[in-house]
Amino acid sequence: MGIQLNSFVLADPKKCIGCKVCEVACAVAHRSEELKTVGNMDVPIMPRLYLVRIADVTMPIQCRHCEDAPCANICPVSAITQIDNKIIINEEKCIGCKSCMIACPFGAIELAAAYKEGRPILQNLLTLNSEDEFIHKQSAVASKCDLCIDRSNGPACIEACPRQALSYENVKMEKKRRNAEIVSKTGATIKNFMV
Repeated sequence: MGIQLNSFVLADPKKCIGCKVCEVACAVAHRSEELKTVGNMDVPIMPRLYLVRIADVTMPIQCRHCEDAPCANICPVSAITQIDNKIIINEEKCIGCKSCMIACPFGAIELAAAYKEGRPILQNLLTLNSEDEFIHKQSAVASKCDLCIDRSNGPACIEACPRQALSYENVKMEKKRRNAEIVSKTGATIKNFMV
């Protein structure tokens, strides 16, 4: 009985130049309305991957869609589930408790302002004291890579990367490829010794 493993996007830090095109492509791909230019966005650019730059390395941090996802295991409202071999956050169920952020070993989950149809979603009860009045506080929800689940071409970041620094990793297919490669090399070596 075979188990189906989750796929994920893998970044190659040797190729990444830190241009942030992946972040912009991600933000645009998760908009409900089609955009021709980023200048037409009416909400902040909120990618689901985060470019990190340290000393000599630059690469985006993305969800690895863990098999036993710590974020899903800790979520008190079961807002994080597995759908089609992807770990997905149901933003409508999310209460913004930050437990998933703390549990994620990769730091791939962020709390982001919640929007619906280009408008901020405000909390019903919590308010902020602004000047001399109380205003409703904007809702925040957990956000992370969903492998562009609603996009037929797959993850937008991979398609947009000018250096091909991102790849879609299907673990089982990669294992088969590596196995075939080593059998080919080993077989050729053994043939040479047998002659």
